[in-house]
Parts: sequence; structure tokens; C-alpha cells
Amino acid sequence: MKLPPVARFQRWWQRLTPHRQDRFSVLAPLAAVLLFLAAIVAAFGYLRLEEIAREQEAVKRDVEYTQQRLRLRLLERQEQLMRIARELSNRELNADEFESRAEAMINQYPELQGLTWIDERRRIKANVGTASLSANQLRAVGSTLKMGETENTYNLARELQQPIYWQGAAAPDSTATLQLHIPLSDRAHFLGVLLAEYSVDGLFRYGVPTEVSARYAVSFHDAKGGLLAGTSIPARNPANRLLPWDSPVNAYEVPVSPVGNGLVIRGQAYRASLGVIGSGLFWLVTALSAMTAWMLIANWRHTRRRMQAQQALVSETSFRRAMENSMLTGMRALDLQGRITYVNAAFCQMTGWNESDLVGRTAPFPYWPEADRDSLAFRLEEELSGRTLPGGTQVRVKRRDNTLFDARLYVSPLIDARGTQTGWMTSMTDITEPNRIREQLSASHERFTTVLEALDASISVAPLGSDELLFANKLYRLWFGTMAGGHLQLVAEAGVPVTPPSDESLDHVDAFAGLPTNLLPETEAESAEIYMEALGKWLEVRTRYLSWVDGRLAQMVIATDITARRIAEEQSAAQTERAQTASRLITMGEMASSVAHELNQPLTAINNYCDGMVSRIKAKQISEEDLLGALEKTARQAHRAGQIIQRIRSFVKRSAPNRALSKITGMVDEAVELAEIEMRRRNVRLTHYVAPRMPALLVDPILIEQVLVNLLKNAAESVDSAQRPTAQRSVKLRVAPSQVDDKPVIEFMVIDSGRGLAPEVMARLYEAFYSTKADGMGIGLSLCRSIVESHLGRMKAENLYNGAEVTGCCFSFWIPMTESLLPKAQLPHRQPRTPG
Repeated sequence: MKLPPVARFQRWWQRLTPHRQDRFSVLAPLAAVLLFLAAIVAAFGYLRLEEIAREQEAVKRDVEYTQQRLRLRLLERQEQLMRIARELSNRELNADEFESRAEAMINQYPELQGLTWIDERRRIKANVGTASLSANQLRAVGSTLKMGETENTYNLARELQQPIYWQGAAAPDSTATLQLHIPLSDRAHFLGVLLAEYSVDGLFRYGVPTEVSARYAVSFHDAKGGLLAGTSIPARNPANRLLPWDSPVNAYEVPVSPVGNGLVIRGQAYRASLGVIGSGLFWLVTALSAMTAWMLIANWRHTRRRMQAQQALVSETSFRRAMENSMLTGMRALDLQGRITYVNAAFCQMTGWNESDLVGRTAPFPYWPEADRDSLAFRLEEELSGRTLPGGTQVRVKRRDNTLFDARLYVSPLIDARGTQTGWMTSMTDITEPNRIREQLSASHERFTTVLEALDASISVAPLGSDELLFANKLYRLWFGTMAGGHLQLVAEAGVPVTPPSDESLDHVDAFAGLPTNLLPETEAESAEIYMEALGKWLEVRTRYLSWVDGRLAQMVIATDITARRIAEEQSAAQTERAQTASRLITMGEMASSVAHELNQPLTAINNYCDGMVSRIKAKQISEEDLLGALEKTARQAHRAGQIIQRIRSFVKRSAPNRALSKITGMVDEAVELAEIEMRRRNVRLTHYVAPRMPALLVDPILIEQVLVNLLKNAAESVDSAQRPTAQRSVKLRVAPSQVDDKPVIEFMVIDSGRGLAPEVMARLYEAFYSTKADGMGIGLSLCRSIVESHLGRMKAENLYNGAEVTGCCFSFWIPMTESLLPKAQLPHRQPRTPG
């Protein structure tokens, strides 16, 4: 029968001890008071947070509305100024007409302070401004644009060919201004800029709606947070807040488009405080709740002290009983006659017999196995006579379900309070699991030793500062015998010190000198490749320090035979070098007709000069001065032909990789001069840009030139095969610094105006011997990527789009500016020894 809730509560209450009833009777009102206080705090906090959220949403909405108004106003002015710029670009306006139009526009829109017409040579052709402009803001007609931020923005507008906004810093005697540079161009020819200057204060007065400025403190700020116009409310000190949820002034800011982060509009709400009544009510409720809780806690502490005496006796009894029952070691007491007088709970749990089944029993005991009764009876007689072993004895014990387990027994005399021996105390520990683990460890050690003996690497362990060999596997014994000489020789050849040096900066091991070896942490392994003349093998030697089983600091050496790998690497390097040379020869073979045409020009000029001089000498119609001039021209043409041949010879010659600090401009110029021959033959325009102050790269210049020539030649072929019109037949080469994974790199980009790459071609772009040309070998791009990756760089290709139409392709690769490109001879580690 299910009891009602009230009856169940009464039964539960009656089962509690008086001490727990007192505790619950005090804690229940205390919990109610705390819950009431928490509810009041939550209500105040919720209402305040909801109010703050509404204020923040209103500020955000009105500030975004103001930003849209300013954006539309600036875009409208920008459109009007761009119409004037188009008329200036089309030469439909002269200086006088421009000044008339500019003056009318400035009078119509008060936020405009001035309009300036600047030609392509940075000279002021016309300037119209308001009377409020300061002396340092006036620009005289005919003067040149001054150095500074205005010139930088001028150059940016010239490069990007689009309107550029710039927020200038306010001078001490003038207000902050906002500049708009609109480029003037005629068929991609830069003609200058139209410079419009806005007053930030005027934008604020005529662009911010009055209903918004009446409700909020609206202000304009620059990118660094500086106040440009408007008013701003200072932040409230957190120490002056009355309530925890009394947040600072609500504010919202957003950049003014299209200016960007250079001009930020910020709105701050005017907020009144909560008032003394609201704060006083909160603190009154808090004080009353705290007083009530304090009185309840004091009453509970008084009751607790009253019950301490009674609880001490119960706790002492429970503690002793708990200690007795919580012991994991089985305890058994025998009297002097060998009768069991006491067993604890752990002993009963181990054997499976109850206390009533064991107390009062004499030998043979029920937990003795039948097969071991004679030996156990003999040991019991020795224990009763006082002949016990300090290390205990190991026996087998039978459980009640007839299962057996291993146990170790320790026997000691049982002395009463008067110092008289009343019996013997025996402790029993179950050692079945330790025995099983010991057997598993022994088997595991045997398997581990078998694996080490079968490894194809030599493994040896020797203590530091000693000739003793602690461990050596089969391959080590086969190579070096059973002495530690081979171990020490490997360590010496690898360049690893046998003992930690005295200077901690030279090795990681010295930091652990003097520490107990059991506290030695894991250290990093050291590796080196060496050649052993006695064995005739290349070995990869890895060493690390470890704590040996006896606590000594030892060094383990693992030597692996890598002779086959070294031979394969040398063959691969030779094959790669031959492939690179072949690729350069193929490239020049494909460009042979263009090279012949390029050489034919200086040779034809030389022939013409020689024929002309012979004819005039025979006719005796040439002077010494004319003869010298003709000979100088002939020499220049011969020098030009020699330079072409020398450049081709240096490009196609076979040489070992030679990395050195090389100038980027020199490599680009060499590659451009070689590629321009092919460009002129295919009627393709080549333009290149190299960023100023570029650092030198540690590369092989011939290999980098090979990559650039291959990419430029492929770009010219792509443009030619696309049959683009003359105006669109162009290839661009751009070299500039960049960042990849927060590391500085130099990026090379080749951009063509061809038809791009098909998806199936893009998937197999770097596959060796794959080519889309009828006469191509398919090794050019594969070698290019190998060259770039050998310089720790990366290469990629992507199509360029104008909407859904492919307008060209961009091949790019980057080379890192890191010390990892240093040759091995310059790196701070031991160079492997070579045979002989």
C-alpha cells in the first residue's frame, strides 16, 4: 500500500537521529532565507539587464540609421565629384570652368571645404576652397603636392585607379578633414586626381539627424579612437557603481561607409542613475536576510556544541569499528593453544567463511587445502613455538567455494596491557595478482629480448664514463663484438659527447647532473649519419640518455644501416640534375626560332655596316670620324649578339646546384630577357614588377631562372593559343614579399590572359610526362615544382574569373626567407664523414 507524501515524510523524520533532526530544523529556514535573497537579487538583475538590453538595441538602431544617412550623403557627393572627374579626364572642362563648378558645389554643400585639380606630375592646376581653410591647408595653383600622407594617398589612387578616402590628422590651427582622391584617366593613361576635402565637423552638423543627436551623445572618431567631432560621455569608474548590475554608459560604434575604419561614428546613451529608493530597497532586503541567516547560524552552532559530547563517544566507537572493517589485510588471532580467537572482516572476505565459522576452531582449519594440510600443520607448530620467519611464508588458501589463491602470512606475538603474551597475531595478504604480474613481466622481458635480438638495427647501452657494456643485441655483437669499443666509436663518430659537458648551454644533459636518476625526465634523441670504414656502411646513429635499472645514467645508441638509402638518394639527385638540364635544353630548343630571329638583327646590322664602310672606302668618300662611328656601332651590335649567346649558354649549361645569396632583381632581369624573345615572336606584351628594397635569397639562381622562364614561356603559349586581341595579349610578372603561416616569404606570380586550365588538366598539372601540347614532354611543370620544393617553397595554379568567364591563369610560387635554406656545411651540426 502506497503511503501519502505526508506519512512518508513523517516516517522519514522519525528515522532520523536527534542530531540530524536538529540540523535539518535549522538548515531548512536558513535555506529558505537564502533562496528568498537569491530571488530578490535575480529579479533586480533581470529587470536591470532587460532595461540595458533595450537601451543597447535603441542605440544600435539609431547609430546605424545615422550611418546610412551619412553613407548616402557621401555617395551622392562622390557621384557628383566623379562626374566632374570624367569631364576633366575627357578635357571638357578647363581651369576656369572647373573653378566655377567647384565654387557652386562648395556653396551648395557646406560640408565640402575645397576642391583641387592635381595633374599627373603632382602640380596644382586649379584649387577652390572656403574661407575657413587654414594657411597650411591652402594650395597655390602651379605648386607641387607636398610630401606626406596626401602624397601617399595620391600614389595609392594612381595605382588602384579608384576613389580613395583618407582621414587626415587635424593641425593645431585647423579642424579635422576627410580627403577623397578621385583618379583622372584617359584610356588607362593616368592624368592626375580630383582632390575633395570634407570638413568632419560639417559632416557631423549636416549629416547627423537632429532627432538622433538630441537623444544620444553622437561623435566622430578616427581609427585610433581620437575625437574628431561631436560630444562624448566619459566612462564611469567601476568603483562608483551602486549595484553590481549598474553597467557603464551604453555605446555603439560603426565605421562610416565608404570611408572605412578611418572615420567611425559612435553613439552613447544618456542614462540616469537608478535612484536612492531602488538601491535602498535592495540593501534593506539584503541586510534583513543577512541578519536572519546570521541568527539561524548562531542557533545551529549553539545546538552543535551541545551535542558534541554525545557525538564524541559515538564517533570514537564507529571510528575503531570502521578501521577494523576497512583493512584490506586479513587479521587472525590465535591463543597459545592454537585456537582462533578473532578474525576481521577482510579475513572473512578473503576466505569466504563467516566469523562464527572460524572463531573457536582449532587445526585443521576449514580454509586449509586438503593437499597442503600436513605442511600447514607443521608450520603452525613452528609458529606456536616462536620459530617464525621475518619475511613471512607463502601458502595456498582455500575459499569456501573450493577455489585457491596465494597468500603471504606474517606472524607476531600478541601482548596484552600487562605485557603478557596471550597468543599470536597473523596478518594475511592476497598475493595472487602480484605473482601473476611477476610471471607476465618475466614473459614480457623474454619476448622483448627476442624482438631486440631480431631487429635489423644495432642497439647498445653503456653507462656514462665507463667502458662497461650493459646491453647489446645480436647485430651489434655481429658488427663490433661483445666489448664497448663499438658503442664508444659510434658515439664519437656521431659527434655526441660521452659525458655531459660542464657548460649547460652546450648540451641538454648537464641540466640533470647531480639529480637522482629516477627523477631524470625524458630527453630528446640526437641523430647523425656517419660512414664506418671498418664495416663499409653508412649508418644512421641515434642516441639518447636513460636511467638504467640500477639507477645509473646510461646512453643508448641505435645504429641503422642506411647504405642502400644513401645510394638511392645520390642516384635520385643525379637524375634530377640531368632532368633539370634537359628541361632547360628543351626550353631553348622550343625557343630556337625566336633566338635565331633575335641574333639575326645584330648580325644583319653588322653586315650592313661592314658593306657600307667597304663601299665608301673604295669610293674614298668616308672620313676617319665616320669610319670610327661605324666601327663603334658594329662593335655594339657584336657585343649585343655575344650577350645573347652568353646568356643562353649560362642558362642551358649543366652545373651542380650552387645556392648563394642572390639578388631577386638580377634573377628576374635574366629570366625576362630570355623570355622576351619568345614574347616578341608571339606578339605578347610582358610587364614585370619587383617590389623595392627586396632582400637577397639563398637560392640557386639558375634553377629559379629556369622556373621563371618555363612559367613565362607557358604563359605566352597560353595567350597565343587563346587568340586574344592585341590589347589583351599580355603577361604580367610580379615579385613582392608576403606572409605564409606567419612566416616571411618572397612570392613570384605569373599572370596571363589566356583561356585558363580545364579541371582535368588542373588535377594532373604536375604529373610527370603529362602534357596538353602535341610536342610536349610533360616534365616542365613537374621539374618547376621540384625545384621550388627543394628550396622549401610551394607552387600553385588557379584560374582567373570575370563572373563566370575565365579571363586567364595565375601561376605563383613562394620561397621562404629562413635559415633553414642554409647548406648543410653551414648548419650548426656535425657533417657526416665520407669514406676515405
